Amino acid sequence: MQRLVYILVYPIIWIISIFPMRLLYFVSDIAFFLIYYIIGYRRKVVKENLVLVFPEKSEKEIKTITRKFYHHLCDMILESIKSLSISEAELKKRYKFTNVDEILNLEKQNKSIILMMGHYASWEWLFILQKYVNHKGYAVYKKIENKYFDRLVKRIRAKHQTQLITNKETIRLLEAAKIRGELTINGFIADQSAKHWKAHHWQEFMGVKVPVITGAEMLAKKLDMAVVFVETKKVKRGYYETTFKTIALHPRAHNDFDITDIFLKLVEGQIREEPAYYLWSHKRWKYRDKVPPEFQ
Repeated sequence: MQRLVYILVYPIIWIISIFPMRLLYFVSDIAFFLIYYIIGYRRKVVKENLVLVFPEKSEKEIKTITRKFYHHLCDMILESIKSLSISEAELKKRYKFTNVDEILNLEKQNKSIILMMGHYASWEWLFILQKYVNHKGYAVYKKIENKYFDRLVKRIRAKHQTQLITNKETIRLLEAAKIRGELTINGFIADQSAKHWKAHHWQEFMGVKVPVITGAEMLAKKLDMAVVFVETKKVKRGYYETTFKTIALHPRAHNDFDITDIFLKLVEGQIREEPAYYLWSHKRWKYRDKVPPEFQ
C-alpha cells in the first residue's frame, strides 16, 4: 500500500515542483482557500493557541494573524514541494544568510556546531547553508511512516550535502564523527513540546509554563559543540533571510538548561515581532495544566 500511494502521489508532487514560482504561489492561494475555509484544518487549535499567548489582542487581531498564518503555512508546504526541483542558484537567491562568517569563524576554531531553531518563518530551505560552509551537515528529523516518501525527503536533502538522522541515531553518529575528527553542523528544531512525564525542565514560553526538550543542549555539552541560534525572517513571499547568533561557544561552562532558556527567549522574540510566521497549528502548550509541583 505504501508503494502504491507513492506511485500515485509522487508524479503530482513532481509536476507541482516544476511550476514557475508565480504559478506555485497561485496554487498556494487555492490551497489556502481550501484549508482555511473548506477543511478548517486545526483552526480550533490555532485560535486556542493565539488567544492563550496573546490575551491582550482583540478578536479582530487574532483573526488577522490567523489568516496570515494559514497563507504562510500553505506557502511553506508548496516551497517544500519545490525543493524537489529548485536549482541551487534560485535557492541562493531566495534564502540568504547575513553572516555566514559566524559559522566560518567557528570552523577556524575547530568547533562542531548545534544549530537551534524554532518552527518559525522557514526551515525547509535552510539546507542550502551547506553550499557556504565546510562542516558535514546533519539534521535531526522524525522518520516518515511511508518509507518511500522518507527516502525521497532524504534524497532531496542529500542533494545539498545534508544527511537526515533520527533521534535514536543522533548520539551514535555524532560521537563517531567526533572520533574521526570530522567537523559537523547539526540542525535541531528545538521548540517542540516534550512529553510532560519525561520532561527534565519546565520553562515559560510566551508566558505559559511548558515542558521543554533539552536534547540539543545536552548533546552540545556531551560533545563540546558550539550552540548557534538560527534567526530567520520572511522578507517577502518566497524570500527569507537568516542571521546566526552564537548562544554558547563553550556549552559546558553554562549551567544546565540555561542554553535552552536563552533559545526559547530568542524564539519568543521572533514570534512577538511577527506572530503570523510561527507554526500555530501544533499543540505546543497542550501540557500547560500538568506542571509538576517542583516546577511550579
